[in-house]
Amino acid sequence: MNQNIKQAIVRGETSLGIEFGSTRIKAVLIDYNFETIGTSSYEWENQLIDGYWTYPLNEMINGLQETYRQLKQEVENNYGVTLQKIGSIGCSAMMQGYIVLDQAGELLVPFRTWRNATTGTAASELTEKFQFKIPQRWSIAHLYQAILNDEEHVTNIDYFTTLSGYIHWLLTGSKALGLGDASGMFPIDESELQYNEEMVKQFAELIADKGYPWSLEDILPKVYPAGEHAGYLSEDGARLLDPSGRLQAGIPLCPPEGDAGTGMVATNSVNKRTGNISVGTSIFAMIVLEKDLSAVYPEIDIVTTPDGSPVGMVLANNCSSDINAWLGLFREFYEAMGQKTDMNRLFNVLFNKAMEADADGGGLLSYGYYSGENITGLAKGRPLFVRSPESRFNLANFMRVHLFTAFAALRLGMDILTQKEQVTIDRILAHGGLFKTPLVGQKMCAAALNVPVSVMSTAGEGGAWGMAILTSYMVNKEQNESLADYLTTKVFNDSEGQEVYPDSADVNGFNLFMERYTEGLAIEQAAVDYFVENWKKL
Repeated sequence: MNQNIKQAIVRGETSLGIEFGSTRIKAVLIDYNFETIGTSSYEWENQLIDGYWTYPLNEMINGLQETYRQLKQEVENNYGVTLQKIGSIGCSAMMQGYIVLDQAGELLVPFRTWRNATTGTAASELTEKFQFKIPQRWSIAHLYQAILNDEEHVTNIDYFTTLSGYIHWLLTGSKALGLGDASGMFPIDESELQYNEEMVKQFAELIADKGYPWSLEDILPKVYPAGEHAGYLSEDGARLLDPSGRLQAGIPLCPPEGDAGTGMVATNSVNKRTGNISVGTSIFAMIVLEKDLSAVYPEIDIVTTPDGSPVGMVLANNCSSDINAWLGLFREFYEAMGQKTDMNRLFNVLFNKAMEADADGGGLLSYGYYSGENITGLAKGRPLFVRSPESRFNLANFMRVHLFTAFAALRLGMDILTQKEQVTIDRILAHGGLFKTPLVGQKMCAAALNVPVSVMSTAGEGGAWGMAILTSYMVNKEQNESLADYLTTKVFNDSEGQEVYPDSADVNGFNLFMERYTEGLAIEQAAVDYFVENWKKL
């Protein structure tokens, strides 16, 4: 047993990060050297209820309590002490969505998550009014759509927030939100580090004829940049988090943040000209900008870092699902041959075959569209693999093309930043399962984006760890120490990472592939248009 860690737990020299992700609620407790003391998680799933994707309130509370209980038990098992004092706590969650409370603190409607694509009219009208892109998933789009729908509950709104802001309010009674999460509710003025005042006025003009008894300024949470105190754990909050009654009240909480912000912190990507790319079912890149973009682009969302720098976010709906499906097919074949499958080895072998391929993937073409793709304008998706008789059809090229296509839609959005807006990117830090096979995913990503790509050991720690770092920054930063300096000189100063630079042959090969990909979108559209209709006739 490490006595130093035990003493840190007893003295409360720890920081706790809790993150409500889309499939897991996770907690990470760290010491003041940023080492993980304990972790826990609770699986949950969204539900489609009355036409909206939601998570029931009782599931939020049960998940929060069970995650903390497991963490407390792990600490007790490993260090022989009961968790009573914690130096600081921070809550984060999936960004955007819609939570509204009445004066009694009751939910007026079930939580509407970011996943709901029900705000198209509102998002379009607000984008036009503000001349600033408002995505469908943003909180203000949900509010305005409820207004356009004449929903009865709107009149009774007393507080309007996100999931992280709601959990923070339950624990502290403070109506607060971190800058990063707030930037997914309503546009932020970088110079003032507050909601954009002019756009707040424009919104008031839009709804003036409704006569609501509230104004937007009244119901939005107060915005806090990283490093500020945003409340203290109340007696009720302590009992909510730890029903056993052992956890002490009075613990300071940092501003609640969104999962994008905690991802930036967990990958040390808050400096201007840096970015991170997250790969999974979907794929997104977040680039910290040096200046505002010159135009509004449908492909690019503008959010902020937790300390207020503008971030260009490019999100593509489809990434690894089709690769995983093909790997499943190869596994079936392998097992049909009487072999026992090691999935890690299968991924490593097949991914590494891509390193032997022709630079452009041999003339093959693939679209891993399990759903529609906003960047390429496809409302629906059909996974598709296409080749001509002249294509060089072998396993290496097959794997390379499927890895290429995972980055292709993202590349189209990134081209707007790098070519139209001349955004300079010094490096990108990548995380996600596709990068578990050493070098391969990095090499493909570097070819796709033509920028150095790093993978660090800490990148796998996740958003809860990033949240723990944010709340540690609040209590341990030196006077005037920026978040970027804190991360670079203290948190990541000894972190090991492997950086891969773009190879010119790979870059040229990816560019050839992108020509095929762009021209072949008509094939994907035809599959959307005709495959289902013909299939239904059978």
